[in-house]
Amino acid sequence: MPSYPVNKISTPDKQVNVLQVTDLHLSTPVDFMTDNDSSNLDESTIYQHSFEKVLQQALSADMRCDLILVTGDLVNEVKPVIYDHIFKVLQATDIPFACIAGNHDVTDEVGSHLPFLQRTLVGRSTDPRLLSQHVIETDHWQLLLLDSSITGEVAGEITPDDIDWLCKRLSACDKPALIALHHHVVPVNSAWIDNHMVENSERFWQYMAAFEHLKVIISGHIHQEQVRYRQGVTVYSTPSTCYQFMPNEDSFAYDSDALPGYRWLQLGNNGKVASWIERLDT
Repeated sequence: MPSYPVNKISTPDKQVNVLQVTDLHLSTPVDFMTDNDSSNLDESTIYQHSFEKVLQQALSADMRCDLILVTGDLVNEVKPVIYDHIFKVLQATDIPFACIAGNHDVTDEVGSHLPFLQRTLVGRSTDPRLLSQHVIETDHWQLLLLDSSITGEVAGEITPDDIDWLCKRLSACDKPALIALHHHVVPVNSAWIDNHMVENSERFWQYMAAFEHLKVIISGHIHQEQVRYRQGVTVYSTPSTCYQFMPNEDSFAYDSDALPGYRWLQLGNNGKVASWIERLDT
């Protein structure tokens, strides 16, 4: 079984196939063997089932998976037992994986049944298994993982220390680079969620302008598929493994027609990337 966290990946063809899953929003885990009647499943159980089905479907595809990246909001309530379950499921794949924090991993929303503005946000400690300023080296790429969460808040940030770390890593290694974090760094034309993106994104982009070998940024948080471009960087956002948000809406809205999804990224040995979204089979 691969050790956690993974630090280096090498493959026979020097290409790395990455499976990104994000925004699991799991609550206290349940044993599906004790409840086979789907009509009785509550929301949290459905999210757990959806996450595990996403993994099963993705890993049964006719494609090698070299790395699983989980880009935040693993939980909907910060409890060690939930992380224990998620890590058990991921370890059972026998594939190297890495997990980073999202806002729900450092903040509990008290009164989740209430409208958002009536909820109380309570800061929580980050589970030590969630990574920040972590490097995964491959034959032709470097993957740079950041924790963009702010304890007790929904929005994110890339701290001055994070920016300094990125600049040092990107200066020291000229391999094509991918940055993974939870919060989006480019607006996505939805006012409500853009209020909760990386707050200092412009400063981040100013510093990243010096590094032409920064090729890809991946994130979660917005519960939808988006592809944006800035400064020669392709910026991917990825659907949640549970519920989806309606794109291009200034007020909060669910996209009830969009199925849970995940992203594949093929990091080529020529420095190029191919990426696409798959949705859960109904």
